[in-house]
Amino acid sequence: MNDQHALYPATLLLHSGIDRTPHGETSEAMFLTSGFVYDDAEQAEATFLGQATHYQYSRFGNPTVAAFEARLAALEGAEACRATATGMAAVSSALLSHLRHGDRIVASRALFGSCHWIVSQLLPRYGIESVFVDGGDLDAWAEALSVPTACVLLETPSNPMLDIVDLRAVCDMAHRAGAVVVVDNVFATPLLQQPLQFGADVVVYSCTKHIDGQGRVLGGAVLGTKAWIETTLQPFLRNTGPAMSPFNAWVLSKGLETLTLRVDAMTRNAHAVADMLAASPGIARVWYPARADHPQHRLAMRQMSAGGTLVTFAVEGGKADAFRMMNALELVAISNNLGDSRSMVTHPATTTHMKIGPEERAALGITDGVIRLSVGLEDVRDLLRDLRRGLDALADRGQRRAAE
Repeated sequence: MNDQHALYPATLLLHSGIDRTPHGETSEAMFLTSGFVYDDAEQAEATFLGQATHYQYSRFGNPTVAAFEARLAALEGAEACRATATGMAAVSSALLSHLRHGDRIVASRALFGSCHWIVSQLLPRYGIESVFVDGGDLDAWAEALSVPTACVLLETPSNPMLDIVDLRAVCDMAHRAGAVVVVDNVFATPLLQQPLQFGADVVVYSCTKHIDGQGRVLGGAVLGTKAWIETTLQPFLRNTGPAMSPFNAWVLSKGLETLTLRVDAMTRNAHAVADMLAASPGIARVWYPARADHPQHRLAMRQMSAGGTLVTFAVEGGKADAFRMMNALELVAISNNLGDSRSMVTHPATTTHMKIGPEERAALGITDGVIRLSVGLEDVRDLLRDLRRGLDALADRGQRRAAE
């Protein structure tokens, strides 16, 4: 874009990253090709030597994937982006490309289950020291980062308890320790929070959530400085092969075009849902960053422009009552996915965070009564009615227990 003025996100997501072919197509072309040909052998040699710019192989780079990367980088305000096959490919690639034997990583304890496994189980196999801290405890961060550290990994808001980490404070401490800060920004989306502005070095996404957000394809992305992306990440991606397919990249580019509309509407719905649940009998507690009763509300609103699309709540009973409420819902689907146009509910203790173990779940506050709700695009009146149906199921059980 040649416009001297910065474009707003909704406009960027329609007009950035476009690289039209000579045919002048309106929608981006989809390059479903595994490889590319050269004009002559000399061009092939120069390409492999890095002396000529030419696509080589879709595992290394593809025009459709590149268009998606450019669009997401423009939204994030990042110098460069590389797309991956899944969100976990993005996280693992960001960490494994940077860390070496003998290095040290400090991570917030509140991580998605697979991310927790990478830090607690995988990295130590390669001689990398892993240290977990309570993400909201700045003293714990200070102690952990008082010695040289290669990498910091955190997510804020966290999955599923919506804990908030002070990005500016942790990034400052991490940089003094020599660490690169990697932030999983899935819950906030690039629209509601931009970690690079608070000092983060690398941002990772599961593009499956929100960016596609319509239950169609998998994808991930890693964003950062051009130097880090090209010298650290790119060789790892090129040689290990977690490449995004051109078809998925095209679908995700289309998803970006409506991201602002969807996230805005889903966030409004989520706030209304959080308010209703907080006032309902049978609900022990509600966590939503934009509500004043969230324990880190002020920090959340310094870093985020809105509360997001996720609401976490705890029923007064345990697993049986959580299941009873979930099973009574008719509109809200039971699924471990999130950030979708359709509302989805899951029970973290028996799904996404099952394998971290009961002790770690207890430390994170993930009780058997906790339910994570990803709020979608349904009419909020229908959502509230459906959730009341779930609450009625809890009330019916309570009345039967009282009668007994």
